[in-house]
Amino acid sequence: MAEVLLFSGGLTRIADQGQSTGIWKCAVAGPVRLGCEGLAGDVQADRRVHGGIDKALHQYAAENYRRLAEAFPAIAAQLLPGSIGENVSAGGFDEDSVCIGDVFRLGRARLQVSQPRSPCWKIDHRYATDGVARLIGEQGLTGWYYRVLDGAVVCSGDPLEMIDRLPGAVSLAGLWQVWRQHRPDPATLERLSAAPGLNTGWQKKLLDRVRWLRANGDRSAPVDATFHSRPR
Repeated sequence: MAEVLLFSGGLTRIADQGQSTGIWKCAVAGPVRLGCEGLAGDVQADRRVHGGIDKALHQYAAENYRRLAEAFPAIAAQLLPGSIGENVSAGGFDEDSVCIGDVFRLGRARLQVSQPRSPCWKIDHRYATDGVARLIGEQGLTGWYYRVLDGAVVCSGDPLEMIDRLPGAVSLAGLWQVWRQHRPDPATLERLSAAPGLNTGWQKKLLDRVRWLRANGDRSAPVDATFHSRPR
C-alpha cells in the first residue's frame, strides 16, 4: 500500500506547433471528485490518444524519474512527480509489478489498469529535450492508464493498493516488450490481445499486427512507432 500524490490541470498552448497540451499539471490541494472520465477539472487536449473512459487516470511510476534523470542529467531538476503529465504518483508500483486488468483501490474509489501509455512528442517539448519520449519507449518506462470502476471523492495522501489480479494477467512490461519486437510471434500477440481488462484499442492494434505478420510471411515488418510523433 502506498500514499498517492494527485495532479490535475488545464490546457497550455504550444504556439509553434499550433496545438495545445494538458501535460502541465499542478498538485491537487484538497478533495476532488474522481468520476468515469477522471479527476474533476483535469483536461486532455488530444482526445484521440488521451482521456476517455478507458484512459481516465494516468499513473507514472515514481521510481522511473530516477532512471530518466540518470539518462538526462541536464534536466534532472525538472524530473519530478507530476511533471510528465500523470494524475497519480506513488511509490512501490511499476511496469514490472503491475498487470493489465489489475484492480486498485484509491481511497474509496476502485480503478482497473487498462493499458500502457504510449509516449508522446509532447514529453520532449515539456522538458525542452529531444529523446526523452524515445527512451521511455525503448525502456518501457511508460506508466499506465486506469478506467474508473467506482468513482469517489479522493485526495492526495489517500492509500493506493492493489486488491485483485485476474487469472491470466499480463504485466505492462511483458506486453510492451513483445509489442516492440521487430517480428513478434503472432500466437503471442493473439494471447496478449486476450489479456483480461485490456483496452479495446490495444486489442485491435495487436490483432491488426497478427494479420499483417501472417499475410506477409518473411517480409520485413513495417516500422512501428512506439510513441506519438511530432506532427510535421
